Amino acid sequence: MAVGLGPLSTLHPVPGFELGIASAGIKRPGRKDVVVMRCAEGSSVAGVFTLNAFCAAPVILAKKRASGSVRYLLTNTGNANAGTGEPGLHNAMRTCASLARLAGVEETEVLPFSTGVIGEPLPVEKIEGALQAALDNLAEDNWADAATGIMTTDTLPKGASRQFTHEGVTVTVTGISKGAGMIKPNMATMLGYIATDAKVAQGVLQDLLRDAANKSFNRITIDGDTSTNDCCMLIATGQVALPEITQASGALFAALKQAVFEVCMEVAQAIVRDGEGATKFVTVQVNGGATHQECLDVGYAVAHSPLIKTALFASDPNWGRILAAVGRAGVAQLDVSKIDVFLGEVCIASKGCRAASYTEEQGATVMAEEEITIRIELGRGTCSETIWTTDLSHEYVKINAEYRT
Repeated sequence: MAVGLGPLSTLHPVPGFELGIASAGIKRPGRKDVVVMRCAEGSSVAGVFTLNAFCAAPVILAKKRASGSVRYLLTNTGNANAGTGEPGLHNAMRTCASLARLAGVEETEVLPFSTGVIGEPLPVEKIEGALQAALDNLAEDNWADAATGIMTTDTLPKGASRQFTHEGVTVTVTGISKGAGMIKPNMATMLGYIATDAKVAQGVLQDLLRDAANKSFNRITIDGDTSTNDCCMLIATGQVALPEITQASGALFAALKQAVFEVCMEVAQAIVRDGEGATKFVTVQVNGGATHQECLDVGYAVAHSPLIKTALFASDPNWGRILAAVGRAGVAQLDVSKIDVFLGEVCIASKGCRAASYTEEQGATVMAEEEITIRIELGRGTCSETIWTTDLSHEYVKINAEYRT
């Protein structure tokens, strides 16, 4: 059940960026599970990747190649090619080499991405057999089909698009993402691809993506598990008739930054809304921290607590679980007598204990809603952070218990 997530809005084509989709039948015959993306020659490419030590073979290869000339991105679903050692790395290189031969580019100009079951050999022949069909399908307006093609346990495709005008010229930013489980990103999300037709120096683009990911993809969690395959890519094709952005300043950069941040935020929150088995979209807002890190520590302690997440699923305003999570977050010298906790606009705890005005009926009313905000006021400083998460339902357990069957 996707919470507040409907059909895709308009995804504007990005000049210089094409997407092609094909079926390799990796898990199911006929399913479109291979996506090829082509970047215009001279495009700048930035990437952020998982910090999981067991990172997948395609992550190793994509990280190595991303700072060079990039012309193609190759994604397969149904198989993560993770935990596969040297054979997995060889298989990732082989699929890239096959695409490079068909496309007439250097092998190093192809970046691989995979998502799916960990620990199984990549079905190279199946992927190779779908490459020409994906190339034949390349088009700038294939964003919606590509959003579907990268899905695994997602129930709906995820995408967002923004346009702005600078000196009479329209600039486009469009992105798609996938992910519904194994979500606590560490530098990125499960898979995300964002493109713009602006011309941006690679260093500026990399910093922009890192900042955007830290405020969006790195602020979402469903189950606290960081994937072996997390990647998010930002491509600037340079096709728009405007000067190159060579530094992080000026009106053009500011407008681009806002558009990129908005796209990242929308597709990141869409992952939470489509979380495996989710029935609630939960915002955890922590204010008044002495540092941003302690705000994040408190926010994640709340967002990851299975006791809180199951109470959210049951619409049970068991506020003692929230206090317990805040108290174990590891904040040094935390003065609980200064802490206030709110469910929506309802104060449930004040100065470290039950608020005098609080009633169970008030809490139950808020918890019955599909979208809930838990706000924690620490009373220690001026820092704030926001995290987005889900409840924990029977369906989440069922999905993951049956993931390989």
